[in-house]
Formats: sequence, structure tokens, C-alpha cells
Amino acid sequence: MTFTDSSLPPVLPEDAAALVAAVAGSVLLPGDAGYDGERAVFNLNHHLAPAVIVVAESAADVQAAVAFAAERHRPVLVKTTGHQMVGPAHGAVMIATHRMNDVAIDAIGRTARVGAGAIWSEVVAEAAKEGLAPLNGSNPTVGVSGYTLGGGLSPTLGRSHGYAADHVHSLDVVTADGELRHVDAESEPDLFWALRGGKGNFGVVTALEFALFPVPRLYGGGIYFPGERMADVLRAWTAWHPGTPETMISSFAVLRLPPLPALPEPLRGVFVVSLRFAYNGMAADGERMIAPLRAVAPAVLDTVRDMPYTEVASIHNEPTEPLPYYERGIMLREFPTQAQDKLVELVGPGSGTTLWIAELRALGGAWDREPAVPNSVATRGLPYSLLGVEVGPQDQQLKKSVAVLLDGMEPWQGDRRLVNNLAPEEATDAAAIYGPERHERLTAVKKTYDPANMFRINHNVVPAA
Repeated sequence: MTFTDSSLPPVLPEDAAALVAAVAGSVLLPGDAGYDGERAVFNLNHHLAPAVIVVAESAADVQAAVAFAAERHRPVLVKTTGHQMVGPAHGAVMIATHRMNDVAIDAIGRTARVGAGAIWSEVVAEAAKEGLAPLNGSNPTVGVSGYTLGGGLSPTLGRSHGYAADHVHSLDVVTADGELRHVDAESEPDLFWALRGGKGNFGVVTALEFALFPVPRLYGGGIYFPGERMADVLRAWTAWHPGTPETMISSFAVLRLPPLPALPEPLRGVFVVSLRFAYNGMAADGERMIAPLRAVAPAVLDTVRDMPYTEVASIHNEPTEPLPYYERGIMLREFPTQAQDKLVELVGPGSGTTLWIAELRALGGAWDREPAVPNSVATRGLPYSLLGVEVGPQDQQLKKSVAVLLDGMEPWQGDRRLVNNLAPEEATDAAAIYGPERHERLTAVKKTYDPANMFRINHNVVPAA
């Protein structure tokens, strides 16, 4: 199925009049005050140009926007913060959800019900008031909905609890027919399976409910070593992490950091390697556990400490302000000595790379186990996630830097991919993302709920023929 969205005509004010009347939020056309602010995304190299933007305040607003798009055969794009965008959305109806950011915590039931526009910092803060924690991501400004629909690889609690998608109890979703559906394992099991892992292919999530966990504190942070000691640190960590309990999550990163004032002074403009830890247990046990890694080399900076869960964003310390970048990731099916040597060759001290970040997350544990209610997350059984990030204005050099890393590690690449770590140009490769059996089931669900492929500005699952 081929679409030529760029040839769709503009939406004229008279065309949008009925939509304006139906929506409690804002309806913005190109040139309107507020249009540019609403279409802005976190990645400054990515630009959206939708035909109309609906800044929704309720599920009813979302229904009106979807009905408008269906009547005019236009695609729909949903945006909270826009950390991961695919395509410029020419001709599209864009639904901005950031006003729908209610967060309600049920302390007794240990659940959160959040609106489509909530971001992780908002949920972490509210849950912490009850001594609870979600399966949040590493960046506090990422939208809860998009992260969770893509699986959700929590670097704080995931190894002992699994993917964020595994703990979704229900979702409120507006499908392509304009209907608002409450979707759970009993009401619509096929759609429930597909939504949890299938990203934004099946409708607009207006709210979701998911489990929280009684974790008020963690022992976590990062140890930064001189980049010249990459080989020693990498080999020590690779030998160490398989023997740790599931309550210990760790990752390895190679960082070539810019001289930004926001960074701690020892890290400004330097080449370092970092080990990041999140241990859900007694601080003394965590300290004893990581002692062998602390002894590998003198640290440039060591931030590992006992912390309240509200401070877990400091473990990865990712940017929270928009910047221009390019990122892409793969999964590794193994990481033997030859792969370790290759990684040092590709991004180590003698590589000549300008890559900003090369990150290797160790998975396993609950990430490999099917949840009580199965879902479409495709990456179980793959032990590592490898991500490359380059920062700068959009040009081929950014993509080349990341490609050198990922292509070089191709001999150990797994056969499925984490959809949250994919680049825009991988949007047409859904079969490779999910694997043949899972992809076939997803296309069948897509045919049922979105036969015209309205929700296609994403890593797209095309409806079955």
C-alpha cells in the first residue's frame, strides 16, 4: 500500500470550521499563532509540517480529530514530546496530547492511571509520594504512552519486572472508526496484545493504567573512567554482570561529551566510558557488589549512591532540553570476546570516531520472560541492546558515524529490533522488527482496526491484504 501524503491539499479555514466547533482544545493551521510551537519536537533535526494540529484536551477532542481525518482520508500523527518521530507528517492531522497529562495514583492497588500527554517525570513524582515507582525510562522528559506502546525498557527496574508494556492493565484508545474503546485482556484481547509493543499503529491512546512497584529508593548512579581504559572496563563489566541478581541493572557507555555547562566539570569536553547501575536492594549490598568494578581503574567521577527514586534520572543524566541528533539501535544475540574487541576498535581510543554515545545495555532476567498476559514485544531472549547517538546538524555524517558502529557489530546482531530505538528510515521494515509470526498477527489486527492505514506515520505495520 503506497501513500502520497505530500500531495494532499492544505486544510483551509473553512474546511476546519466544523473541527473548531467540535473541539474544546485548539485547532491550528499553518501560519496560526501557536502552530510552530505545537509542531516542534525534541530532536531539532526533525521537522513536522502537518496540515492541521489539534491540541486535544479530552478523549472527545481526539475522536473529533480522528473523524475529521477519516472523512478526508488523511493520516493521523500523535505527539506528546516528539522524542521519536517518523516522517514530516505532510498533509496529516496531528494530535498534540500534552494537555492530557493527568496522573492518578492508586496507592492501595499500586497502579497509575495517566493521560496520553503525561511524561515520566510527572509519574515518578506522583508515585513517589506513595512510596511507589513505575517502569520508567532513562529520560524524564519522554512521553509515557509512546514509550510504553514501544515496549518500554526500564533501566531502573526492568530486569526484575520486565517491559513496561508487560504491566499495562488497560488502555483507552480511539481507533480509526472514531470509537473510544476501553481495551484490556478481556474486552478486546487481540487489540490489547497488539497495542503493547506495536507502538502507535492501532489507534490514539488517550489514557492507560499500569502497575507500580513498592520501590522508594535505589542504589544507583554512574562511574566514569578515562576513555583510554575502555578495554579494561568493558571486559571487566562483561564478565561481571551475568553473575549479578535481577535486582541489579547495569549498562556500559562510551561518551565523547561536549563542553557544556550543564555537565559536571570533570566531564566537560572529555572522552570517558561509563558504567551505570540501578540496584533495588540495600545500599551496602550494592556497594559490595560493584566494588570489583570500582577497582578496575581510577574514576574521573563516581556518582553511585543511595538515592530516593525521584532522583533516578541522574543515573543516565540524559539531556532534557531539545537538541539536534541522530540515533539508531540494534539488538545483539551474543557478545563474545571478538565482539568486545570489535567494539573497542569501532569506538575506542584509537577509532577516530566522533560518535557522541555508544551504549550497551545488558538485558536478560524478566525481560526474557513472557508476561502473564502475552503482548507483541519482540525482543525477548536477546541479551543486549546497542544504541548509537550522534549530535549535530542533520547531514550524512551523523548517519555515517552511527552506521560505522552498528554495521561493524552486525556479525552479532539479533534478528528482531526494539522499536523505541529505531531511526526514521527503518519505518518500512516492520517484518524485520517483529519477526515473521508476530508481524503476521500484527497485520491481521491492523486490518481489523485500521484497514485504511490511517496510523501510518510511524514504524508502520501495513494492514494484511
